[in-house]
Amino acid sequence: MTDTHADYRLSQLDQLEAESIHIFREVAAEFEKPVLMFSGGKDSIVMLRLAEKAFYPAKIPFPVLQVDTGLDFPEVLATRDNWVNRLGVNLVVASIDDAIANGVVVDDGKTSRNRLQIGTLLNAIEENGFTAAFGGGRRDEEKARAKERVYSHRDEFGQWDPKNQRPELWSLYNGRLHAGEHMRIFPISNWTELDVWDYIGREGIEIPQIYFSHQRRVFERDGMLMSETPLNPLRPGEVVEERTVRFRTCGDITLTGCVESTASTVDEIIDEISIATLTERGATRGDDRFSEAAMEDRKKEGYF
Repeated sequence: MTDTHADYRLSQLDQLEAESIHIFREVAAEFEKPVLMFSGGKDSIVMLRLAEKAFYPAKIPFPVLQVDTGLDFPEVLATRDNWVNRLGVNLVVASIDDAIANGVVVDDGKTSRNRLQIGTLLNAIEENGFTAAFGGGRRDEEKARAKERVYSHRDEFGQWDPKNQRPELWSLYNGRLHAGEHMRIFPISNWTELDVWDYIGREGIEIPQIYFSHQRRVFERDGMLMSETPLNPLRPGEVVEERTVRFRTCGDITLTGCVESTASTVDEIIDEISIATLTERGATRGDDRFSEAAMEDRKKEGYF
């Protein structure tokens, strides 16, 4: 009689998926009112897919929160609506324009909409009583995010203290909160950009078309290719030309750059980023170029 051996080892992607699903279920069981922060970009879409799997066949038991800058790519908003309609989740939109009108944040004409997201987000969390907010941050993206734990405690002012984080030995998470505090949760913290794209390809996930190669009128600013748009007027010396580009990340259209690329499929994108030397934020997000500590400063104030 021949002995047989079943190999129950999971692939790296299966392990990451299982870890993320475990985190979603832990938060749903532990916190009174969680919410999933959703930008419409690839990372938040992957999180929505993971949440769908975590609670299937039931519906996702928490709402989706988008902070609307008023400067989002139309393709991103269209994909967001497709996902929300298909899953039947409740979409909460926190508008920066409304926050300005209501005096929640102040538009001084100098502060970027990206920074104005901070006060708008914190106000939405407080108004709705959310006790935990899922975010799509990954440790490989940026130095400040590499410091952050899966459960990221925020005080009553929504602030993060990188020197006062809770231990997470053996994947045990401490979700205890005092009144007014909340927790940020990062289910894909241990994923890389390449993992995300591998998962998108494996699952056949719908993402905005701007992630794929296309023709676009762009101009160069601060070493990045920016989209031609009335929202981002040209400065002296800037010249618009049409190039073949794609976006590695989605954000404020006035701060998010694209890269020259002919990658028009998921497999081609995977080949491209496999040899990339810069993360997507470092290469294409102008809001992270103000200083070495730009992201950490924003996160201390309450940013995603």
